[in-house]
Amino acid sequence: FFHAHASKMQVQMRNAGSKAVGRQGVSLQGLSARVAPVARRSTVQVSNAVYMDFNAKVFQKELVKFASMEEYIVRGGRDKFPKLKEAFVGINSIGVIGWGSQAPAQAQNLRDSLAEAGLKATVAIGLRPDSPSWKEAEATGFSQADGTLGEVFDVVSKSDFVILLISDAAQAKLYPRLLAAMKPGATLGLSHGFLLGVMKSDGVDFRKDVNVVLVAPKGMGPSVRRLYEQGKSVNGSGINCSFAVQQDYTGNATDIAIGWAIAVGAPFAFPTTLESEYKSDIYGERCILLGAVHGMVEALFRRYTRQGMSDEEAFKQSVESITGPISKTISTKGMLAVYNMLDAAGKKVFNEAYSVSFQPAMDVCLEIYEDVASGNEIRSVVQAGSRFDRFPMGKIDGTHMWKVGSKVRAERVEAQIPLNPFTAGVYIATMMATVEVLREKGHCYSEICNESIIEAVDSLNPYMHARGVAFMVDNCSYTARLGSRKWAPRFDYILEQQAFAAVDAHEPVKPEAIAKFLSDPVHQALATCSTLRPDVDISVGGADSSVGVGAGAARTEFRSAVAA
Repeated sequence: FFHAHASKMQVQMRNAGSKAVGRQGVSLQGLSARVAPVARRSTVQVSNAVYMDFNAKVFQKELVKFASMEEYIVRGGRDKFPKLKEAFVGINSIGVIGWGSQAPAQAQNLRDSLAEAGLKATVAIGLRPDSPSWKEAEATGFSQADGTLGEVFDVVSKSDFVILLISDAAQAKLYPRLLAAMKPGATLGLSHGFLLGVMKSDGVDFRKDVNVVLVAPKGMGPSVRRLYEQGKSVNGSGINCSFAVQQDYTGNATDIAIGWAIAVGAPFAFPTTLESEYKSDIYGERCILLGAVHGMVEALFRRYTRQGMSDEEAFKQSVESITGPISKTISTKGMLAVYNMLDAAGKKVFNEAYSVSFQPAMDVCLEIYEDVASGNEIRSVVQAGSRFDRFPMGKIDGTHMWKVGSKVRAERVEAQIPLNPFTAGVYIATMMATVEVLREKGHCYSEICNESIIEAVDSLNPYMHARGVAFMVDNCSYTARLGSRKWAPRFDYILEQQAFAAVDAHEPVKPEAIAKFLSDPVHQALATCSTLRPDVDISVGGADSSVGVGAGAARTEFRSAVAA
C-alpha cells in the first residue's frame, strides 16, 4: 500500500544541505524504505521519513512539488464527503475512546461529516463510568440512552472502527486490554504514533487480525473543531493531517485512513509512518510549537523590561508581536515576508538576533529529537503520568508577566501591535532550527512544514493570542503539556545565556547564516502549502467571549489525569 522511493529522497536531502554518512534499511509492515542521510553530528541512528507512494481505491492522490521534493497528497473538502460511504464500507460503528484534546473535536466532526454524507454509521464515545468527562460528552449530544456513550471496553468490543484518543500515558498502561477487546477485522485508529514507540520498547506487536491506521491532525483538538465549524460554508476548512497504514488486514485500510482525515476536516492529507509521526510530533511540540515559544517569550519579556520598557510594552514587543503580526504574516505569506516587511534598520536588528539565536536553538532542538528517537522522552511521559496523583501539572500562567498579558489583551488594538525585529529574529531563528533538525533526520517537506511552521501559526499561537500561554499549552495533549513544561526552561536559559549575551557582547553577524535563511528551500515548500490552505483564519474568543470555548471545544480549566 505504501511504497518508499528512498534514492530520490537521498539525493534531494543532500541537495537540501544534509551531510550523508551512510544508510540503513528498514521495513515497517509493508513499507520498505531506505533511510535518508543522517547528519554527522547525530549520535542516534533512527529510521527516517521517506518519499512515499500509496495505493488508494476511493480517493485520488495528487503529486505536488514541495521545493525540490515531489510528494503525494490527497486534497480534502466537503465535496469529498460522498466518497466516505465507499471508504467506510463495512464500518457501521465508530468508537472514539477518550475525551482529551483530540477526542471531542474528532468525534463531533466525524458525526457531522457522516450525517452530511448520508451514512448511518454511529459514532460512540467510550469513557470510564466515573470519568469527569462523561457530562461534557453528554453536553455535546452523546448519550448512553441512544448507545453513543458507554464504558470503554464495551464500546471497543462493539466497534468496527476504534479510534483510540486517551492520553499517551493511559495508552501505555491499557493497550493490552484494549487490543484484546477489539473485534477481529476491526480497524484501530491512532492520532499519534506514540503507542508504537511504547510497544517497540515492550517488544510486542499489534494483533495481526486488525487494521492499524493513523490520522494525526497537525493542530490541537479545539482548533480541529473550530476550523471545521468555520469551514462549513467554504467547502471545508480545518487542520491538515498526516496519515499512515501500519497494518492492512482487510485490504482497504488506506482508504479508511484517508476517509477519516477528510471526515475530520483536513484541507490536505499526506502520508507518513507511525514512527516518523511520533518522532516529528513529540519533537515539534517541545520545540517551536509550544516549549520553545513559551521559553522564548519569557526571556524576551525580561530582556525588554531590563532595557527600560514598561511591563505592558515589553509584553507587546514579545508575546503580542509573535502571536500577532509575525504569526499572521507567516500563515499567509511565509517567513521571508516578515523579513521583507522590515526597513533597513529593522533588518539589521533581525539579522543580529537571528545570527546569534539559530545555533543555540539548534543545540536544544537536536537534543530533543534524539531524546524522542531513543525513547527517553516517551519514558519520561509515561513516568510523569504515574506521578500525577502526587505531582499534578501546575499552572503556567500565574506569574507577573502573564497577569500583565491579561491587561494588555483587554486593551488591545489589533492594528497597533508592533512587529519587533529582534523578537522576529529570535522567533524565526528558532523556527528554522526546528525545521533544520527535521530535515537532517530525513523528514519530508509536508511533514516539516506542518510540524514546525503551519501548526504554530495556524493552530497554536492564535490560542495564546486569545487568552495567554496556558490556553494554548493546556488545551493540547498531556504529552504536549508535559513536554512544554520540561523544555521551555531550556530554551529560556540557552537564549538568555548564549544568544542574548552574544548580542550584548556585539558579536558580528554571521552573513552565511543570514544568506542560508534567505535562500532556504523551505520557503518554496511553505509557499506550496499556502496554495493548499483554505482562505479561513481561525477565530477564537478572548476572555469575555464563548467563541470556540466550552463543552466539546477549548477548555479554560485543566486537569492532570492518566486515563479518560
